Amino acid sequence: DYGNAERNSRDNGNGTMEAIYFGNIKVWGYGAGNGPWIMADLENGLFSGVNQRYNANDPSISHRFLTAIVKGGPNRWAIRGGNAQSGGVSTFYDGVRPNVAGYNPMKKEGAIILGIGGDNSVGARGTFYEGVMTSGYPSDATENAVQANITAAGYATGSTGTGLTPGTSVSLRATTACCTDRYLHHTGSTVDTAVVGSGSSATEKGNASWTVRTGLGSGSCVSFESKNVAGQYLRHQNYRLYLQANDGSSLFAQDATFCPEAGRNGQGASLRSLNFSDRYVRHYDNIGYIAANGGSNTFDSATAYSDDVSWLVSSPWAS
Repeated sequence: DYGNAERNSRDNGNGTMEAIYFGNIKVWGYGAGNGPWIMADLENGLFSGVNQRYNANDPSISHRFLTAIVKGGPNRWAIRGGNAQSGGVSTFYDGVRPNVAGYNPMKKEGAIILGIGGDNSVGARGTFYEGVMTSGYPSDATENAVQANITAAGYATGSTGTGLTPGTSVSLRATTACCTDRYLHHTGSTVDTAVVGSGSSATEKGNASWTVRTGLGSGSCVSFESKNVAGQYLRHQNYRLYLQANDGSSLFAQDATFCPEAGRNGQGASLRSLNFSDRYVRHYDNIGYIAANGGSNTFDSATAYSDDVSWLVSSPWAS
């Protein structure tokens, strides 16, 4: 959440918040597709439109950088959003307050929150860059002008020079001191790391080679198709990396898309997950994951994290 919340960090009842929510939880409200969605946290409910739960006009969004807007006035509120790198903002809802008791009139209290619920609950992770809360109800024209300034700023992932150009083939070598002879590799559907060299079999060389594709879930990022198993891509499921066939779904497209950045240890490239933006492709005990820097999972260990998520982009072992 980011926005207007209770001053005492407690749930003070329906209508005591008006914050932007961005995510894919479906407990209270959701929109079309598999998410994530821009919604409004109005306390005791995430709303994607006038109705509780499902509202078809609130679309799933997969932009690497997102402009999200929630605005409200007397018995009126709106959800707007767009790609923070290009284009304008669209309106996903503009109308009366939700048809549930307690949300009209609103009882907003004016505190500002970031990354938590109004009752101080913590239920998600994400990356926030900048935001603003305004007094009053800004016009669409004002927000459109702000969006033009945002796109002009040129948000980018810092992938220049990583060598991950769609249409090329690469191998990805680990940079951790223990493992510099190991490459990101697949053994059947399992994604792991393996020692590969000039004496390796043609199969092993192919298993450690990838064709870079324009991101299935975002054109500003990339996907990795297996060099020797056409149509199968690197994707994550439950934070584990697998090689799987593209089933054409929105979820697969997001799970199989990674945004290159300069290597976090100063070497090569790091690959940020499109739909879990605090997680990067990591090798841990020679198995591939998307991992956060610290967390409850063993593969989220902060030890050697920057090294484990940095990969040298090299010529492919398989031509």
